[in-house]
Amino acid sequence: MNKTLTRFCAALAVAATPFLTGPLQAADIQSAKETVLVELYTSQGCYSCPPAEAFLHELADREHVIALEFHVDYWDYIGWKDPFAKKAFTNRQRGYRETLGSRYVYTPQMVIDGSDHAVGSDKMAVELGIRDRRDQKREIVLPKLHVQQEGENALKIEVTGDPQNLKFDLLLATYDREHTTEIERGENRGKTLTQRNIVRDLLLIQQWRGERVERSVRAEKFADQGGWVVLLQVANQGPVVAAVEVPWGGPQTASAN
Repeated sequence: MNKTLTRFCAALAVAATPFLTGPLQAADIQSAKETVLVELYTSQGCYSCPPAEAFLHELADREHVIALEFHVDYWDYIGWKDPFAKKAFTNRQRGYRETLGSRYVYTPQMVIDGSDHAVGSDKMAVELGIRDRRDQKREIVLPKLHVQQEGENALKIEVTGDPQNLKFDLLLATYDREHTTEIERGENRGKTLTQRNIVRDLLLIQQWRGERVERSVRAEKFADQGGWVVLLQVANQGPVVAAVEVPWGGPQTASAN
């Protein structure tokens, strides 16, 4: 457990308070607290990444797991430019190198709720990381995040709770549900890759220190059958304390904690 997470858990080790809103039932809110975000850092130019991406497909279909692919750009030099790669995603991964104590960045890497990481194809390590993070979150009170879709291109976001003297980033990720790409060059030349939950953009909505937030945010739509994920994360690549996924065509209201 990194130092920021240790501090956060100690500060919030008090009795939980139920948070009910909209049409969701109490059981839905309780289970939402167990949701864990898994970020896979990958590239179409990485030979060892397809098995990790296949594992991410499994995680994406699992209850209480939000699974996202972030495509990095540092493999583009070997002959195939990943169309979904962004420098910003590479920078996000490098931020985790600092907070998680990694010696270097690598692919495929899975980051678990901003608090742990493992090789993306190492299923046992990832499963243990998800289990451990879920156990941590059951024992603490977390800020409350509520998201409601307004029309086709906007989200109403509410944040409340006690920040315990920490600063948080409120983030919006937009993802495409699935793409199939024929790879013509590079390490995966000749392969046809099907990838899911591909992040297209990650935007900072604002920083949060405990004030009640009620905001409507424009949410750009990239492709059908994708969606949005709203994250509340300790600033400077700390632990993710709340995450809500709003898929197109799915529930119009969702909450965490």
